Amino acid sequence: MALKTENITFDTTDPEGLAAWWARALDGEVTPVAPPFFVVVSRPDGPGLAFQQVEDPTPGKNKVHLDFSTDDVEGEVARLVELGATETARNSWGDFGWVVLADPDGNAFCVAPRG
Repeated sequence: MALKTENITFDTTDPEGLAAWWARALDGEVTPVAPPFFVVVSRPDGPGLAFQQVEDPTPGKNKVHLDFSTDDVEGEVARLVELGATETARNSWGDFGWVVLADPDGNAFCVAPRG
């Protein structure tokens, strides 16, 4: 038996709003599976991002985050910030650097150079 990753799921108080933001950020399509409680952003090149409604999101730093790569880090960071993300840090390890951002709900994700 082989497992396939279908979705990476976020807890949120606003599944439809956060799904709409990620759909714009990733050029994905919103699929309302059980609206307004469970909404998925479908992406042709990877697992879906799912958003489930909770009364009280988990406090503190999220234990899982998404990493994205691009040929134009600065351009993508600027685009994501314009959409409503917040840049929270810039890090490096040797010659490898990445930018940490947060989505409108505060979920951390990273953008790094491709390759």
